[in-house]
Amino acid sequence: MAKDLADSIGMEVRSAGPCLKEYDFTISQQAMERETQNAVREFSQLVNLPGFRPGKAPVGMVKSRFAKEIEEELTRRVFRTAYQKIMTDKELDVVGCSPEGEPAVKPDTECKFTLKVELAPEFELGDYKSLKVEVPKTEITDEQLNERVGFYRKMYGDFADVNEPAQAEDMLKVSYSSDFELPEGASATLTRQVRSEDNFLWLSQPEMIPGSIAALTGAEVGKEYSFAAAYPEDYRESALAGKTVNYQVKVLAVRRRGELNDEQLCAKTQSKDLESFKATLRQSLEQEAEARRNEELTRLVYEKLSASIPEFELPPGILEAEVSKELRKLANETVKSAEDAKKFEAELETRKAEATTRARENLRKTFILRKIAKAENITVTPEEFDAQLKGMSYYYGYKEKELRSMLEKTGGMDELQLDMLNHKVLAFLVKQSA
Repeated sequence: MAKDLADSIGMEVRSAGPCLKEYDFTISQQAMERETQNAVREFSQLVNLPGFRPGKAPVGMVKSRFAKEIEEELTRRVFRTAYQKIMTDKELDVVGCSPEGEPAVKPDTECKFTLKVELAPEFELGDYKSLKVEVPKTEITDEQLNERVGFYRKMYGDFADVNEPAQAEDMLKVSYSSDFELPEGASATLTRQVRSEDNFLWLSQPEMIPGSIAALTGAEVGKEYSFAAAYPEDYRESALAGKTVNYQVKVLAVRRRGELNDEQLCAKTQSKDLESFKATLRQSLEQEAEARRNEELTRLVYEKLSASIPEFELPPGILEAEVSKELRKLANETVKSAEDAKKFEAELETRKAEATTRARENLRKTFILRKIAKAENITVTPEEFDAQLKGMSYYYGYKEKELRSMLEKTGGMDELQLDMLNHKVLAFLVKQSA
């Protein structure tokens, strides 16, 4: 904090409601003149002007030539100093700070502005360490194990032509056309969706063409079949979303996946023998079951924690931002076409209410877990954050630097940090509840 500026700035505070304080600041003209001189002096040491050595250019010339930059620097200094002065009150738990309106900071001119400071809500946590929840461990049965072995026998099996009517999970070689009129310049993906020669169609979920499983189960080689495909409103190809398309399909071949025998399965999975493969599968099934159990424990322990804490007010600006974020999520989930956009706009008030409910639940959880994190000194270390980022980049197929850059641009770094902190606090609570 610049001491001269900090000593010169006047500050008055008033309560503006739950979780909100307003700070009025005043800086006299004399103090602003001194700070302007300091800023110009520092600029003159850094900039190069033709005909002058660094630091020797006339003050007036520097002040005129770099007026915009000097004003921006003064604005940064003034607001930084004001914020630091607020933060000298160690009892404040500040979660947001923003200027009221668009305050102007001008060189050599008296300055007045207001900062709206949002504070974490105040509430009692209660005895959160004594929460008790229980979810029994799941024992993996031989039936479950054999079912998983059968899954891999089929999954790794090869498809071969069969001279039988098509069954579920078969792969059909087909040629098909439809009554859908392709728009000019249609993409290859859209074109292939509505007409194709010698293509493959699986009779399994998710369906490539809606209704194809029901229409083509029992289909025979060499025959043609007609059916209507009703595309959902949120279909990925907006040109087809919500439309019904009539298809004509000729079946060229029916192919069925064979099941591997023990020797083939062990070779495919690089297992020593079937018992070794089963042992590996059992361990995997146990890990899956434990993950589901831990997820249920986490849900139950937070439900119990939240139920023990009365409702509390939320910082209004942060709530507004969270509502906007949830509203965007709802739009991304539901708007896939121009028709969807019109429907969303017509239902905007209902959607806002839904977004507000989500936002309140999110922030309530965040502030409860945040308070426990502070009480228990639970943090996310830089090493933990970097390891998470590295794992995410591998999973999503990005270079680590690229993913970091993307998150920084979208504000995702703070969200990831918060998500990791919440996860650590919940893991702590689950451990305490055992």
